[in-house]
Amino acid sequence: MNQGVIRWAIMAGVLALSACTTPPASDPAPAPDAARRAPAKTPAAPAAALPDPAPLAGAPDAEAALLAGEIPREFEQGQASWYGPRFNGRRTASGERYDMNELTAAHRTLPFGTLVRVRSLVNGKEVDVRITDRGPFSRNRVIDLSRAAAEAIGMLGLGVKDVLLLVPGSTPPVAASPPAAKRPRAVRRAPAPR
Repeated sequence: MNQGVIRWAIMAGVLALSACTTPPASDPAPAPDAARRAPAKTPAAPAAALPDPAPLAGAPDAEAALLAGEIPREFEQGQASWYGPRFNGRRTASGERYDMNELTAAHRTLPFGTLVRVRSLVNGKEVDVRITDRGPFSRNRVIDLSRAAAEAIGMLGLGVKDVLLLVPGSTPPVAASPPAAKRPRAVRRAPAPR
């Protein structure tokens, strides 16, 4: 390449950069039409400083939210499903009547009345439910939610969603959901020869 062209390109670049950083000599007066359309800017009053929210009592960090007045701990991860109209009004394993519009759930091992926070691993939404029933009876599922709870975490259309279960720190240690019992397969016998 010609050295003259290179020098010219370097000087053009330096001039362009210096033009970007040099302030104008004076601000031009606004056009009369623009002055009529735009209201004059007044300096904004300084925003009042808001106090930082107080951390939750006993919480290790500000993001931890209490569950039944305690710090939640992770319990189990897996798939959640939901049950609704077909079971509405029937007795649950705890003896209560199932109401699909309440925030309840079924779990295989957690004691009845245990509060559980169900966090969707798909969209991050959470809902607190109370264990009132036993289930789910499908493999790879860890909890069955009421219709209202399923709606709260956005899973009505999906039917099944990956979730994380959190329980209060004082919940007695129990085994996580054992897999649903396998049904024995019917054995087909070959017809006897005739």
